[in-house]
Amino acid sequence: MRSQRSLSGVVLAGGYSTRFGEDDKAVAELAGTPMIRRVADRLATVCDELVINCREEQRGAIEAAMADFPEPVAFAVDPEPDRGPLAGIAVGLEAADREYGAVVACDMPFVDPALLERLADRAEGHDGALVKLEDGWYQTTQAVYRADPMARACADVLEREDGRILAAIEELDAVVVGEDELEGVSEATFESIDTKAALREAADRLEAADRIR
Repeated sequence: MRSQRSLSGVVLAGGYSTRFGEDDKAVAELAGTPMIRRVADRLATVCDELVINCREEQRGAIEAAMADFPEPVAFAVDPEPDRGPLAGIAVGLEAADREYGAVVACDMPFVDPALLERLADRAEGHDGALVKLEDGWYQTTQAVYRADPMARACADVLEREDGRILAAIEELDAVVVGEDELEGVSEATFESIDTKAALREAADRLEAADRIR
């Protein structure tokens, strides 16, 4: 069931997927469903708006992958390609109509909506919320940000020719959520599909789970 909260879902798909080969991993099929569609379907349970950030040449294939999506899809096309995920976050959030946006990379098809709900709760009254894992890694591309402040911070950091997402977050009043606060959240939520081998392995797991059902 969709949350009563008004929240944009922003999917980052504009990267060149160099580790994935020549194919665009955003529309690569994972057990019969394009990866970006899997992300979108999960976002749709907690978001009431969907924005996809991509390059212009990707748009047609992504539109085809999203053809029967039940909600309107807005596209936020990179004005300048290959500026990294920080630029993608800025472009995506600038196109968002809601105060807060749940930002998720297109190669994270197992994103847990329960995590996004928790982060949205924690972000309320702040500029965002993101997870810091026990190894010190921040999950910046599966996080909730207040759209306007984060978009401005991203633009400021890009102007300084700094591509780090954390550099933008440091300019915000953002809540950091520890890994110990993720009880009930799927362990697979942060899994990213960066290679075709990882895609095959994930497909095998999904198909095995379907057989068990």
